Amino acid sequence: MPPSKLTSGAPVLLVKDVFAAADHYRDKLGFAYNGFFGEPPSFCILHRDGCHLMLKQAEDPKHVVPHWTVSPKLCNVYFWVTDADALCREFKERGATIDYGPCDQPYGCREFGIQDLDGHDISFGQVLPKPDEVSFIQPKPGKR
Repeated sequence: MPPSKLTSGAPVLLVKDVFAAADHYRDKLGFAYNGFFGEPPSFCILHRDGCHLMLKQAEDPKHVVPHWTVSPKLCNVYFWVTDADALCREFKERGATIDYGPCDQPYGCREFGIQDLDGHDISFGQVLPKPDEVSFIQPKPGKR
């Protein structure tokens, strides 16, 4: 019997208001959701482009602690993307709060970050080709 394999992951964020947070991710970042869970409702699963993000309303708002408040420049969630510049433009057009970027990072990604309603930093990164993977067009002799 073949071993079981992991197929994907879904980060979970604690939020102050699950309804407001879900609507923010829908309206500003293009995520969708199918409803809320719990009694009273306090949990939501968002999805976009095959990626998922879960939101759980904290019982006490003081438990909502963005990572950057504990460790500088640390995001809460990192999504890999195919085109960081295009996605950043989309988010700007939707009215999202861009926290930084887009910029090239020393670890080989072009990335940007947004900040959500609860202050969570969410980063989006595109893997850049390594220098030896970039093909250059050689000029023809005698022409520039």
